[in-house]
Amino acid sequence: MRLGFLGAAGEVTGSCTLVETGDTRFLVDCGMFQGGAEARSKNLHALNFGFDVRKIDFVLLTHAHIDHSGLLPRLAMLGYKGPIYTTPATIDLLEVLLPDSAHIQEKEAEWQLRHRHRRGKDERGVPAPLYTVAQALASLSLLRPVAYGEIIQPAATVKVCFHDAGHILGSSWLEVTVSGEGRPRKLVFSGDLGMPQRPVLNDPEKVIAQADVLLIESTYGDRLHRGLPETEDEIVDAFGRTWATHGNLVVPAFAVGRTQEIIYMLADLVRRQRLSPLKVYVDSPMANAATQITLAHPELLDPETRELIAWMKKHPEKMKLEFVADVERSKAINEIRSGAVIISASGMCEAGRIKYHLRENLPRSECSILIAGFQAAGTLGRRLVDKARLVNIFSQPVPVRARIYTVGGLSAHADQAALLNWLRGFHQPPGRTFVVHGEAGASANFARAIEAQLGWSDVRLPTPGESVTL
Repeated sequence: MRLGFLGAAGEVTGSCTLVETGDTRFLVDCGMFQGGAEARSKNLHALNFGFDVRKIDFVLLTHAHIDHSGLLPRLAMLGYKGPIYTTPATIDLLEVLLPDSAHIQEKEAEWQLRHRHRRGKDERGVPAPLYTVAQALASLSLLRPVAYGEIIQPAATVKVCFHDAGHILGSSWLEVTVSGEGRPRKLVFSGDLGMPQRPVLNDPEKVIAQADVLLIESTYGDRLHRGLPETEDEIVDAFGRTWATHGNLVVPAFAVGRTQEIIYMLADLVRRQRLSPLKVYVDSPMANAATQITLAHPELLDPETRELIAWMKKHPEKMKLEFVADVERSKAINEIRSGAVIISASGMCEAGRIKYHLRENLPRSECSILIAGFQAAGTLGRRLVDKARLVNIFSQPVPVRARIYTVGGLSAHADQAALLNWLRGFHQPPGRTFVVHGEAGASANFARAIEAQLGWSDVRLPTPGESVTL
């Protein structure tokens, strides 16, 4: 058996693992790389496996985030016609996320083309979209739903069970059993694990007792998140300072998961009278759709969230939510000079409507930007976190005068302590453990923590493109 680490090795984005069992070849995730020009180059070459993609038998998808799913349309475009197995909620989200990803790519290419024409340059150097909206829509026909706890057999020698990872709606960690010569081998893919005791979703399901091979994420493998009380205090402070200076508060937020968590937390703070009644603009068509999908899956929400939803319905004047749909209304929001809470995508500030809101509000010292999610290296969001005083948006310099708040306690990823606690569910150490989905320092730190605190010995950091024989 061989494992090919095609992405998210020594970095956070581009999750994709190739598993070859001898008679079966499949992928776990097929994600897009994110973070600047280098990421675009990686995406163009990511699926160059050295063999025909049509020889892949099936794909297992842990969840809908683009860094795990975003190259599925390109895989199909290159000739893959097999099934993609994932949960029903993930399928619902992908019907929104993948066409939106293609739309953003098409618009970005159109904008760059117009920009070059205005500067009297030809079309050479303008990157084509990785795939079109039509190709993204076509790839959706390959999706096959699998319920949590259901055991499927996508190949004669492979059985798979999806377990709730508590990361975003429909997210999973995977238990994969491969039979053949000798005893069956069990592989566990953590996908992205959520923090326990966090709002909206149920906690991650406990890990199984034994595995021969484990791939564990390490996004926050080198740090601990702030507790929810401290996070709430930070948010309340950010609102107090911003309202006192008569500015706006802008929240770049991932459309899936983070937007819904922020809505929950703001509504809960209003309910508990820690914040005065709010007017909140959710300016992301994708986030609007994701919120509706979340409400359509109450079985995946924790009891506290269902209770808060009922309160919001009874008190609509306390938390006025406007889900912005059309572009003209989005532009009109930027005419508001104070008192607006603007939640918009993308979460790393790389694309979408958030860039327009940042362009308008970053130069204003009375405004605040609330960073509430992981910001990958090379992204605009990361530059803001790193205290850049000048950034480029739409190829124009924008001064950063707004106050930047970084709130760590809302992360949808488990921190080091939560990851280690999840790993303690194994009754014995896995035969081999590979630490993935983390920047190099975070992964190395987490690998050392596994060895020191759990006493596991065979813990490895795979390198990008590495192929390992088991």
